[in-house]
Amino acid sequence: MEGTINEFAHAHGMRHCRYRGQPKAHLQHVFTAVDVNIERLSSLPPTEERPLPRPPTAFQTFLDQHGIPRSKSSRTLGS
Repeated sequence: MEGTINEFAHAHGMRHCRYRGQPKAHLQHVFTAVDVNIERLSSLPPTEERPLPRPPTAFQTFLDQHGIPRSKSSRTLGS
């Protein structure tokens, strides 16, 4: 946490606001935080493999073996 605060204070000049007024200063802080997050994400190496799907549970295997249709989860209806 201290490293992040130090980065904001020294590397991005957050000790002084460019604008007057609390709403504008807050907006400057939010945009700076977004900028820092984008910089950090862009420096990560790209992932080459997609994570494997979870294996079916014992109950799902039982349903599949007996030809019983699984009920759709609310989380999988949109995909």
